[in-house]
Amino acid sequence: QLQASGGGLVPPGDSLRLSCALSGVNLDYYAIAWFRQAPGKERDWVSCITSADTTYYADSVKGRFTISRVNAKNTVYLLMNNLKPEDTADYFCAARSGGSWSNARYDYEYWGPGTQVTVSS
Repeated sequence: QLQASGGGLVPPGDSLRLSCALSGVNLDYYAIAWFRQAPGKERDWVSCITSADTTYYADSVKGRFTISRVNAKNTVYLLMNNLKPEDTADYFCAARSGGSWSNARYDYEYWGPGTQVTVSS
């Protein structure tokens, strides 16, 4: 089970840190990704961290977002800096067994409910 939290309403340029808490699975053996879905749009891949701690980012967030994991807490974080209105979306975390990178939704077996991020002045 995955639970995302940390969303909210912030002005452009601000920061948020999302958390993805896992239960029932050992984070050591999973890759974790963040996806986002804006109203009326497809669910897009944002970032991924592998079981080896290698990180990947979509071009739209590279340099602004940082993904990290604390295995002892079974938690993955997404630090989002310099937020823009186009970052507004529901953010979902997902887990993929085996621990390797993927940006494809169908590669992730476990999903949690989203947390809403709104960037607006």
